[in-house]
Amino acid sequence: MSTPEAPRPPLPPFDAESAAKKVRMAEDAWNSRDPQRVALAYTPDSVWRNRSEFLTGREAIVQFLTRKWAKEMDYRLIKELWACHDNRIAVRFAYEWHDASGQWFRAYGNENWEFDDHGFMRRRIASINDLPIAAADRKYHWPLGRRPDDHPGLSALGL
Repeated sequence: MSTPEAPRPPLPPFDAESAAKKVRMAEDAWNSRDPQRVALAYTPDSVWRNRSEFLTGREAIVQFLTRKWAKEMDYRLIKELWACHDNRIAVRFAYEWHDASGQWFRAYGNENWEFDDHGFMRRRIASINDLPIAAADRKYHWPLGRRPDDHPGLSALGL
């Protein structure tokens, strides 16, 4: 399904530079923890697999992210480009969060993204593993929101 909205550059086909920009834009949106904002990057009929959940459409994405960020408190995410080709981007990521009891976690994962011609993501496949960590082992300490440009990325942090 094509989207009636204005295109969301960068548009496919992606090269390393445009794909890295798309990855950072996604990271910034997810770090906003605003489900409505995040959902607008996807086609109206976008298909997701997130861990063991299967979603279709923006409203399902909004509902999913609302539940996610109610549980995953003080969420901070770093994404890094892994590979790109034509209209597809592969990403690796890690994010830190804590639950209501104060237990911290670092979640590690990989995503495969497929975009339509207008730059909207039409497919997202995510595999994620959570590792409990001590608060002292956290690596993400910026204020909630966008990761500062001078904060190390995954490779620099050894993740």
